[in-house]
Amino acid sequence: MRHRFDIERPREVAQKHVRAWLVDLVSAKAKQRTVRRKLASLRTFFSFLKKNGAITVNPVSKIPVPKIGRRLPAVVPAEGMDSLLDQAIFPDGFPGLRDRLILEILYTAGLRRAELLSLSLADLDRPGRRFRVRGKGNKERIVPWLPYLDALLDEYLAARREAFPEAGQALLLTDKGRPLYDKFVYNTTKHYLGLLPGLDRHNPHTLRHSFATHLASAGADINAVKELLGHSSLAATQIYLHNSLDRLKKVYEKAHPKGGK
Repeated sequence: MRHRFDIERPREVAQKHVRAWLVDLVSAKAKQRTVRRKLASLRTFFSFLKKNGAITVNPVSKIPVPKIGRRLPAVVPAEGMDSLLDQAIFPDGFPGLRDRLILEILYTAGLRRAELLSLSLADLDRPGRRFRVRGKGNKERIVPWLPYLDALLDEYLAARREAFPEAGQALLLTDKGRPLYDKFVYNTTKHYLGLLPGLDRHNPHTLRHSFATHLASAGADINAVKELLGHSSLAATQIYLHNSLDRLKKVYEKAHPKGGK
């Protein structure tokens, strides 16, 4: 039920009126971001009025801004990734090898899209199976790759040399031999992830989220996951514990003597 007040002038608005208005917004199922935006606009408006002497008290100044719940990242189930990488039909030759390599690096190394695009041939440490990655703030880190990726890299690099012998140092190239760009990577991941049922987000970051969540769910040390992702603080990495915590809860309830009661 909406609150109605017989108010004609801004100076008649009191804190109780603003709170009632917020209750109406929440009752109407307005999104938290919408409520925050409207409240911020109202606060700015009354601040302007107070600054110009139209009112003496800002009725919005002491009303707290609603917190936005953190959205959990979209994650591809491990079996879904296995199915995609093993059963998806990739184009023949260089394009197919490149498309698969894009998915494999994003998922098995957890790189950001910009980090993937910045990889050069010189960033591959083949004997050590490591990528040299330039992350946010141009910070460098070393990220290992799994042994099974060796064969795909060999095939891709051979096809790259044959198709584009004069190409520059960029690791990943378009069908015309030019360095990959943002939209290309986005469209590629959108196409292949779109083949998986029940997944509502099909962007490169979904593969990075899946990488981190699968490591955390398997018991990987959270500090190690943080270093692999290139996060500057542990707080950014802890969101990936949500699945592992669910798993631990199930183990706890099953193992504790009182768990079945």
